[in-house]
Amino acid sequence: MTRRVVGDDNPGMKVIIVLALAAILTALASAGLLMLRRQDDSETARATGMARALAWRVGLSVALFAFVMLAWWMGWIAPHGI
Repeated sequence: MTRRVVGDDNPGMKVIIVLALAAILTALASAGLLMLRRQDDSETARATGMARALAWRVGLSVALFAFVMLAWWMGWIAPHGI
């Protein structure tokens, strides 16, 4: 099976990956802010919100990894030397 290698001619893939990384960092920052929230708030609400934000981060990270592997397998992106 011959794969078409797009390489650096595919700026759309870079945009998708950067947006996914931004979403992952946003979820991480959200969890951090919930952790640092004032003590007046309900402990259960803080813990639930923080767990939800961290679950989103893990889910987005796994989805990004799977997407990058699919993109490589389909030939949409190509590895190159550093």
